[in-house]
Amino acid sequence: MTFPLSALPYLELLARFAIDLLAMVLLVFGMYYQRYRDKELVTAAAMFNLFAFAVLTILSTVEFSIAAGFGLFAILALFSLRSEQISKTEITYFFGSISIAVICSVQGTTLPFVSLVVVLILLGAWVIDHPSVLRSSDGIKLTLDKIDPHALSDPEAMRAELSSRLGVEVMSYQITALDYINDMARINVFYRSNRAA
Repeated sequence: MTFPLSALPYLELLARFAIDLLAMVLLVFGMYYQRYRDKELVTAAAMFNLFAFAVLTILSTVEFSIAAGFGLFAILALFSLRSEQISKTEITYFFGSISIAVICSVQGTTLPFVSLVVVLILLGAWVIDHPSVLRSSDGIKLTLDKIDPHALSDPEAMRAELSSRLGVEVMSYQITALDYINDMARINVFYRSNRAA
């Protein structure tokens, strides 16, 4: 493998990296963190974006089939997400961060085209997940220090108890972990906001 001696390819690489970094910061820090305050996922998504950008940039400079690239991309994504159950919103933002890295790092596309696609992605994510679009519903992650006997056997009773405890109308909940050794439960609760719709 030989590297070009002219500065032009390196300037394009820096431009692609700048687009990737800016888009990732806007998506992960500007949108996701501001709305959900999940530092752990933000760190993971940001770092994975940078690593994916680096790997895919190297792979795009050598002879490497697109199918093999997508296979590697899928394996890395599955490997990183197998250890912990995460919500649909979290996995969507995580995938969005990786997608931006893929879009910015693949050679053969022009910088204006890459910039346009990234802007469209950010605009779409901002509109779809904007609080005004689904402002009547909110979500929160809870850790209960006691596993409720109704948690699995009677979802309606559990929903009513959560509504009573939290003082809001709980629309649904999702159990993410049950720890019978420490008698703890982790759940995601989706509730109707008291703010005006």
